[in-house]
Amino acid sequence: MNRLAQSTSPYLLQHANNPVDWYPWGAEALQKARDENKLIIVSIGYSACHWCHVMEHESFEDEQVAALMNEHFICIKVDREERPDVDQIYMSAVQLMTNRGGWPLNCICLPDQRPIYGGTYYPKHDWLNILMSLADFYTNRPDEAVDYAVRLTEGVQQFESVDLVTEQPNYSADDLHTIVKNWRKYLDANEGGTGHAPKFPMPNNWLFLMRYAHLFNDEGIASLTKLTLHKMAFGGIYDHIGGGFARYSVDGRWHVPHFEKMLYDNAQLVGLYAEAYIWNADPIYQHTVAETIAFVQRELTAPIGGFYAALDADSEGVEGKFYTFTKTEVVAILGNDADLFCIYYNITPDGNWEEEQTNVLFRKEHDVTLAAQLGMPVEALRTAVQAAKNKLFDVRSKRVRPGLDNKILASWNGLMLKGLAEAYRTFNEPSYLSLALNNAMFITQNLIGANHRLTRIYKTGGTAQPISFLDDYANVIDGFSALYEVTFDIQWLHLAAKLTDNAIAYYYNEAEGMFFYTAADDEQLIARKTEIMDGVISSSNSVMARNLKKLSLLLGNTQYEAISAQLLRNVMPYMAKYGSSYANWALLLLEEVKGVYEVAVTGSSAEALRREVEQNYIPNKIMLGGNQENLPLLQNRISEQNRIFICKNKTCGLPAYTVQDALKQIEPS
Repeated sequence: MNRLAQSTSPYLLQHANNPVDWYPWGAEALQKARDENKLIIVSIGYSACHWCHVMEHESFEDEQVAALMNEHFICIKVDREERPDVDQIYMSAVQLMTNRGGWPLNCICLPDQRPIYGGTYYPKHDWLNILMSLADFYTNRPDEAVDYAVRLTEGVQQFESVDLVTEQPNYSADDLHTIVKNWRKYLDANEGGTGHAPKFPMPNNWLFLMRYAHLFNDEGIASLTKLTLHKMAFGGIYDHIGGGFARYSVDGRWHVPHFEKMLYDNAQLVGLYAEAYIWNADPIYQHTVAETIAFVQRELTAPIGGFYAALDADSEGVEGKFYTFTKTEVVAILGNDADLFCIYYNITPDGNWEEEQTNVLFRKEHDVTLAAQLGMPVEALRTAVQAAKNKLFDVRSKRVRPGLDNKILASWNGLMLKGLAEAYRTFNEPSYLSLALNNAMFITQNLIGANHRLTRIYKTGGTAQPISFLDDYANVIDGFSALYEVTFDIQWLHLAAKLTDNAIAYYYNEAEGMFFYTAADDEQLIARKTEIMDGVISSSNSVMARNLKKLSLLLGNTQYEAISAQLLRNVMPYMAKYGSSYANWALLLLEEVKGVYEVAVTGSSAEALRREVEQNYIPNKIMLGGNQENLPLLQNRISEQNRIFICKNKTCGLPAYTVQDALKQIEPS
C-alpha cells in the first residue's frame, strides 16, 4: 500500500494499492520534488469517474508504468472535490494547451508546481510514450521546459479574469434580448438541451430561460424549456426505477447516461423542476421531484443529516451494470406483466444501447397517449407500471451496488438545502422541510466554526479538512437564505449574513472587484484564481453576486448591494456572446432589469399567506415575514391582523388584506 492508504478520500483510497508511489497533495510531496529536482505528475479525478477507473486499471495498476512513473516523477493524486483549487489551476492549464478538459486530468509540472504538459485520459501506450519523452525533455533541455512553464503559468493566472468596471451602465431589456438571441441558436429544438452530444442538464441555463420566457412572454423559449424538462425526465439520464439523475447523457437524446449520480446535479434539478411546476403545473415535474428527493434521502443521506457526494458509475467493474436490464431479466421478474413494462420503457430483446441485450430504460410517450394506444384506462396503466417498477427495484436492490463517495461537502450540501427549500415552497410537503432543517442543523453543528468560518469536508469516520473555498460559502449562504424564505426563522438569515461577512473579509479582492476562489490565509498555489463562468454548477462569484443582492434587500445592507453591483458590472461585457456560460449572472441581470418584488406577509396567518402567495409564479420576488419586527421592511408592520406588503425599488404599496388584492400590485408578465 502507498501513502494514499492514510487518506479519508474515497477517490484516493481507490488508488492506495497501486504500485505507483502516490502521494496526496501536500508539503511532503512538493518538498520531495524540489529536493530531488523531479517533475511532478498531478493526477486529478473523483471517485465516481468511470474513465478515472479505466486509466487506473490500464496504467496505474501496471508494474511497467508504475516503475517509469516512480523512477522519473513525484506522483501526486488529487480528489478534485476535496481540492477544487488545485483542480482549477491544472484544468486551466490543460484547457489552454488542448482546448478541452475533463477527468481524469493529468498534468506534468516542474518541481515548483508550474505546468508544462497535460491532458485527460491516456491509453497505456500513449501514457508511457508521453512520460518517457517528458523525462528526456526535462533532463536534456531544462531551460526550454522552464521557458514554456513561465508562459503557461502566466496564461493560467490570467485565465477567467475580468477587468474592473467602475462606471455603472444602464441595464435594459435589450441586453437580455441580445443574450437570448445569441443563445437561442445553440438550443436543440428537437431533443431539448444545448447542442448535440454529450448532453448535460445545465439547471442554471433552464432556470434563467424559464424565467426569461415568463417575464417577457417568449413562447419560443418557453416551448424549448418545457421540451427540455420533458425529455430529461423521460430519458435514460433519469433513473426510472430508483429516481435521480445521472451526470450527463453520452448521446444527443438523453438516452444513455454516464451513470454516476452526483449530489450537485440532483440538488439543482430538484429546485428547477419544483419551480417549473409553479410555472407550468405538469404532473411529471412533481413526480420527478418526489422520486429524486426519495433517491437522495434513501441513498445519499447520512444518519447525521449531511448529504453524501456521489454514487459511482460502475459496479462489479462494469459501467451501468446496477441500473440496466436485459429483457430476459425483466420477463423473469414480471412474468405476464413484462410486455406492458417493456413497451412503456422501450426494452427490447437485442438491447437498446451498446451493451448487447442490455437496456437503459427510457420513455417516449405520455401516459395518456400510450394508454389510448393500448386501449386501457390511464390510471390502470400507471398502477401497473408502478407495481412493476417496485418489483424491479426490489430485485435491483439485491445487486452489487455502485460505490458510494461518502464525504460530505459544504458546497454541495448548500445546493441540496436550497433544492429542498424550493421543493417545500412549491409542494408544501412537510417531509421536504424536515429533511432541509436536519441538513441545516448538520451544517451549523459540523461545518461552521465558532468564528463562522466554514469547513468544506465532513468525512464519516474521518477528520474534517480545515479548508474551505468560495463555493462553500456561496452555496451554504444561498441555502440558508432559501430556508429563511420558507420558514421566516430569522436564525438562518443571521447565519447567512455572518458567512457573507467572512466571505467578504477573506475572499473579496476590492482592487479587482471580484472574489477569489481561495481565502487570503489558504495555502498559496501558483495562481490565486477567480471562478467566474457558470458551468453545470453556477460559479461561486455569480452565486455570491445574487446572494449579496438578496441579502441587501432583506437586511438593508448597502455594502452588500454595492459589491453585488460591482460584480455584475465587471462580468456584463462578456455575457452577450456566451449566455450559457453566464446563466446565473443573467438571472441577476434579469432581476436588475425587471426589479425584485419584496413580499412581506404578517399577522397571525402569515404562514398560510406565504403558501398562498407561493402558488403564483412570481420569479422575481423574495419573501419575508412572520410576527416579529426583525428586518427593516417589517418595522412597524407587525400586528395580529393579516397583511401583505408589496415593495419594489425602495417603495411600498398600501397593505393588502388578501393575496388576490396583493397580486394586483405586481405587474403582469
